[in-house]
Amino acid sequence: MEDGPLARPAGRDARPPFCRRILERQAMRALASRMAVMSGEGALSVYARAKELEREGRSIIHLELGEPDFHPSASVSEALKHALDEGKDRYCAVAGVLALREAIATYLHDTRDLTVSPGNIVIAPGCKIALFMALMALIDPRDEVLYPDPGFPGYPSITLGLGGIPVPFELSERNRLQPDPDEIAAKITPRTKILITNSPGNPTGTVYTDEVQRRLAELAVRHDLLVLSDEIYARVIYGGKYVSLMRYPGMEERTVIIDGFSKSFAMTGWRLGYAVAPPRIVSALQMLAVNTYTCVAEFSQYAAIDALQDREGATPRMVGEFAKRRQQFIRDLNRVPGFRCSPPEGAFYAWVNISETGMSAEELCRIMLEEAGVAAIPGAAFGAAGTDFIRFSFASSTATLQAAVERIRGVSVTWQRTFAAH
Repeated sequence: MEDGPLARPAGRDARPPFCRRILERQAMRALASRMAVMSGEGALSVYARAKELEREGRSIIHLELGEPDFHPSASVSEALKHALDEGKDRYCAVAGVLALREAIATYLHDTRDLTVSPGNIVIAPGCKIALFMALMALIDPRDEVLYPDPGFPGYPSITLGLGGIPVPFELSERNRLQPDPDEIAAKITPRTKILITNSPGNPTGTVYTDEVQRRLAELAVRHDLLVLSDEIYARVIYGGKYVSLMRYPGMEERTVIIDGFSKSFAMTGWRLGYAVAPPRIVSALQMLAVNTYTCVAEFSQYAAIDALQDREGATPRMVGEFAKRRQQFIRDLNRVPGFRCSPPEGAFYAWVNISETGMSAEELCRIMLEEAGVAAIPGAAFGAAGTDFIRFSFASSTATLQAAVERIRGVSVTWQRTFAAH
């Protein structure tokens, strides 16, 4: 409370009228133009509505978020507690604790046959921040960024927010949801700077074939493109061994890997991600870290070392359970009138074609949520190529998935009548 001769009279604004008018005009000024071109995530919007219904007493089955229903193994929690007990709650290296970066280098060697120096790794508070920083470090206004459609909504949103131009390439059923290198080649211009890849992919579950990756690598080398390889689902595959795009000829010096702990280690709320990049890009990422988050929480980094070592085999067990759910859930979804879905090769999403229902994906998702209590995401939330699709997450228990399909079948009469009317 102010006191003395300069104190403001109680109950009114003592500033001169012209000062108040200036402040009012400033308060009315528009937000930065980038905010008008960036977009949110459909999954989070559906989640918000689903939570509203739950607060009203409705029973909701959440199949909208890509969040494993597992938790980190007990040893990870113990490692976190131990780190706190040892006082590891201080500022630490901007790029991340050296011991964690060494553990990541070992992990990438063991799981992806990559030889990476700890000095090429930067720890971030989540993969989104790592992706955001990589794009901020690499693109100037009007630079073009090739990205998969359907794909993670952050790719075009962040690009637009930074003044770049997002250029989609389609993942279509006619091409088995694989990127078409010929389409990508035709879209490369002198302004194209970055190619974003995501294998296994969200929302389609596509694992890029060796032929596709080889051709993408050749395009990147020929046109001097940088590649952001989003590998957050690299451990969640159903058959075969994962191959990073960084392993192909000429790609080590032009690839930035984005990865983290949310999906492979069920550590979504820990917000731990990392980027693997050439030295010149690492320096830029560190500069951005200095100017934003400074460093990632020290104690969580030490716990992440234990997660990477996975002495209890938690990740293989989790993926094995996902494989069982995948088989059962896809089979059950294909019994819903108008639904058509092929088993994904990776990740934990069912990408369902609903064109034969005669209804829009948005209307179907509304019916499923409001009438059946099942939350899912209309495919257009992932890009224009997803218009005739719905994404379901099968990162829930088998019993939950079975209950969801039963509820969906119960309301399917709605779109069966619509289809019959047409």
